[in-house]
Amino acid sequence: MEIITDPFFYLVGIPAVLIAGVSKSGFGGGLGVIAVPLMALALSPQAAAAIMLPILCLMDLANVWAYRKNWDRRNMMILIPAALLGILIGTLSFSYLNEYAVKLIIAVIAIGFTLDHWFRGKKRGDAVVPARWGKGSFWGTIAGFTSFVAHAGGPPVSVFLLPQRMDKTVFVGTTVMFFIVVNYVKLIPYWFLGQFGGANLGTALVLVPVALLGTWLGLWAHDKISEKLFYRVCYGLLFVTGVKLLTDAGLHFVST
Repeated sequence: MEIITDPFFYLVGIPAVLIAGVSKSGFGGGLGVIAVPLMALALSPQAAAAIMLPILCLMDLANVWAYRKNWDRRNMMILIPAALLGILIGTLSFSYLNEYAVKLIIAVIAIGFTLDHWFRGKKRGDAVVPARWGKGSFWGTIAGFTSFVAHAGGPPVSVFLLPQRMDKTVFVGTTVMFFIVVNYVKLIPYWFLGQFGGANLGTALVLVPVALLGTWLGLWAHDKISEKLFYRVCYGLLFVTGVKLLTDAGLHFVST
């Protein structure tokens, strides 16, 4: 079995997988988008995404069992068809995608949405926004596309789900059900595009124990915090994610 042997890769890769596991199982996946950028410090973004996809699929299996009774079916009906369209767009435009432009778009969405919540949300109070087909279809398509490009579907999904102020367990469960569909569908185009060659699959297998540890830690943390604190953490993670992606994109465009 061929694997990556560069120590620096594991120096950044192990924390990346751990953070992704904790985020997906405990907080709805917002900070999981950091995984690919972290791994990309040691290898190409395409290879990083290919290594992460089987790991994410494994995490999804563990999370589905934990949240199998706690997810919102209406949101799934709205988001999934749109996400499949987004994946198709990502597949067809694979050869033309500019990874850093996509990161910039995600960053603007994540930061803008969080700042709006922090500054204008106080005036609106805790009003619940219902799940609407128009907005859900838009954000679902964006999530499918950004998830295909860099496993960065978390922020667009959070933009749609967080204003609904659903129970924290239902919120995480809905993201879990959404991403198990999205990630397993992505296996097909990733395979046909040749993304699982070389040492990618072998390296993913080596990181499986880290993924399982991160998933367990996330499930443990989810049960230990209040719903109010949970939403504060989610919005905070969304903002940090946006800043990280904005920094990555900005440094790239400045250096080119």
